[in-house]
Amino acid sequence: MSIETWSEEIYLANLETEPSFSEDLIALYERVSDRPHHVVLNCARIGRVNSSNIAQLLRLRKKLLEIRRKLRLCCVPDAIWSVMLVTGLDQVFEFAEDVPTALAGLQMDA
Repeated sequence: MSIETWSEEIYLANLETEPSFSEDLIALYERVSDRPHHVVLNCARIGRVNSSNIAQLLRLRKKLLEIRRKLRLCCVPDAIWSVMLVTGLDQVFEFAEDVPTALAGLQMDA
C-alpha cells in the first residue's frame, strides 16, 4: 500500500489484499494518531475481506471520529460491497464511486 499525503488534511491510502491489508491499516492508524488527517481508502485492489479486516476498519473509523476526522472508502469491488451490505456496514462507512469523488467530497465537507 502506499499512503500518500494528498493534501495538508487528507491521506489517500491504496489498499491491497492480505497480507498487506492488515499491516497497512495498522500503519495508517498510527499515522493518523500522530498527525490527524481525513482518510480516503482506495479499495480497488482488495479481493476479499475477513472479520479481522473489518475490525481494523472499524477501529480506524472510531479513531478518526474521536479526532474529528472522516473516513471515506472508494472503488469498492462488488465482492467487498456484498460483504458491506450483508453486515450492515454500508450504513456505517461513507462511500464514494472513485478517488476523485471521495477527495472532492472531503474537501467540500471541510
